[in-house]
Amino acid sequence: MELLLNNIGLLATSTGTAAKKGALQREITLIPNAAIGIRDGKIAYVGSAPASATAPASATAPPTAAKTIDCSGKLVTPGLVDAHTHLVFGGWRQNELILKQEGKSYLDILKSGGGILSTVKCTRAASEAELFDKSMAHLSEMLKLGVTTCEAKSGYGLSTADEIKQLRVIKALDKAQAIDIVPTFMGAHAIPDEYKENRAGYISLLINEMLPAIANEKLAKFCDIFCETSVFTPEESGCILNAAKKYGMTPKIHADEIDPIGGAQIAADVSAISAEHLINASDEGIKALAEKDVIAVLLPATSFYLNKPYARARAMIEADIAVAIATDFNPGSSPGLNMQLAMNIACLKYNMTPAEVLTAATLNSAAAINRAEACGSIEVGKQADIVIWDAPDIEYILYRYGSNLVRTVIKNGIIM
Repeated sequence: MELLLNNIGLLATSTGTAAKKGALQREITLIPNAAIGIRDGKIAYVGSAPASATAPASATAPPTAAKTIDCSGKLVTPGLVDAHTHLVFGGWRQNELILKQEGKSYLDILKSGGGILSTVKCTRAASEAELFDKSMAHLSEMLKLGVTTCEAKSGYGLSTADEIKQLRVIKALDKAQAIDIVPTFMGAHAIPDEYKENRAGYISLLINEMLPAIANEKLAKFCDIFCETSVFTPEESGCILNAAKKYGMTPKIHADEIDPIGGAQIAADVSAISAEHLINASDEGIKALAEKDVIAVLLPATSFYLNKPYARARAMIEADIAVAIATDFNPGSSPGLNMQLAMNIACLKYNMTPAEVLTAATLNSAAAINRAEACGSIEVGKQADIVIWDAPDIEYILYRYGSNLVRTVIKNGIIM
């Protein structure tokens, strides 16, 4: 072994290579007095700890290792997976804080040229190097907070050149630092100003120019769309996502965040891997997601920041839907990248149990970006993406808030 984690007070992890739903979401493995052995960046042993780090190798004890970490009786979990971020963007939008306090809605701000469209202007004006440097700082903070894998969407370019610019930055970031980044194309984030009177023209640009260009450079694994009042209709969303499937991109959808216009049903119709937000998903929408095994990626920090209702996580779990949790990090509706805070809010406002929250922030989030075979749990053969917490158990990290409780992050077997 290259690395041995010994004297783990409690190891807590989901298990498997697929999302857990219903009652299974709260069934996690708890191993007191545990050890983890790591070889070639992957987990090679999980089980009870030996009396010392030099205990002989056997079927029940880990072998010796070149380096040992004494976990000092602390909690160990898989690395956190943030399955919904808008990582790469120009500028910020702190000026909108006052507008929100004055009662202006998200759609009011968007219609007045603010919101997404103001970020589009800043992102278009920024160079690849500027976007790269800004995003690198965000990723460094995320890693310190326990995130070892994240998804990153485009969607602040809204032109072929600028969407490709964002996705090239995401590709470069993935190679330049430790966190694994999964790229999502989201050119259907809004209608840009230059197409305000020509919706059909912009949708044609998305389908006939952007999608083939991005596919040609292999810049995106997924395609997402903002299916919402005054943005893209369910019919438009279905058309764009079905076109994306022809280019090898798996559908995702921002669905029923503001109004229940049928986004969840479209997610089911196009066999999306995930539907995201779902604050106002209808009973019919929840039923459709359950029937097609669409993962619900819920964003509790967005509801918190916008002072909006919270998605009906309990109803979704009871309907046998796999629920994941993510930050929705973006400059407008969730300008925070702290997965620990998202987990705190999910526990308190979604009324999810600590075990359900852990699954939602690790295995289910990994499944929502098609990475559950590689990460999201601590099991032999998976990537050694591990967090050692300054905490005795998972209840403690959900009980505490506002402090970074991460003690050590290990990514692919390397101590960060």
